[in-house]
Amino acid sequence: MHHIPRKRFGQNFLIDPRIVTDIIRAVRPAKDDLLVEIGPGLGALTRPLLQTLDHLHVVEIDRDIVERLRREFSEKNLTVHSADALEFDFSVLGGNLRVVGNLPYNISTPILFRLSRFAASISDMHFMLQKEVVARMVAVPSTPDYGRLSVMLQYRFEMEQLFIVSPECFRPAPKVESAVICMVPRRQPLIEASREKLLAEVVSAAFSQRRKTLRNTLQAHLKQEDYLALGIDPGLRAENLSVEQFVMIADHLSKR
Repeated sequence: MHHIPRKRFGQNFLIDPRIVTDIIRAVRPAKDDLLVEIGPGLGALTRPLLQTLDHLHVVEIDRDIVERLRREFSEKNLTVHSADALEFDFSVLGGNLRVVGNLPYNISTPILFRLSRFAASISDMHFMLQKEVVARMVAVPSTPDYGRLSVMLQYRFEMEQLFIVSPECFRPAPKVESAVICMVPRRQPLIEASREKLLAEVVSAAFSQRRKTLRNTLQAHLKQEDYLALGIDPGLRAENLSVEQFVMIADHLSKR
């Protein structure tokens, strides 16, 4: 059965066997791993994963693909969760979870933020994403790509871009290059969960107007004496602060 890729689900199916091999090699699945694949599509990664794994979970929103997967694979080997990954409760699968996926580019950032909530029960994640998004995820301070996404993921994960994937490796071919990234949750997040909301508020406010200084963007949060206590120059811009400095600000505000 031929499946027509659906634009509303951001479907770009991986068709290059060499890239599939590279991803499987990066993931290095072990027989008894607890692994979930987000958006299995036509099974480009699902099949090779099942050559090693005893069992695999997949989360798929497209009901036609759900039916197709249930016909092709036995329930003994594959559990198909017919659900939206943005609403799925990954904690029900258990701890030490490994996550893999060729994520739809139109919802990649919300999915990453959603998964970060389950970081405590995840051992690692390997994703195919738009190259520009990966560049922002791993960016360092004082570079053009460094922003809210960089800070909010780096405080919780250690991340590494593994390799670039060209548009011709997909059907239909996207208009942009892609990249595969490995994300490993930090054993000890840089901030306590109770202060995470405050961190998100500070980071969001600081990057709301990139060209303005912290003195302007964080005026609702910090006064001159706060900058002195923190040892941070209010004349800097958000992009000049390290992840640790943003965490320091949130900790300081929490204690105050």
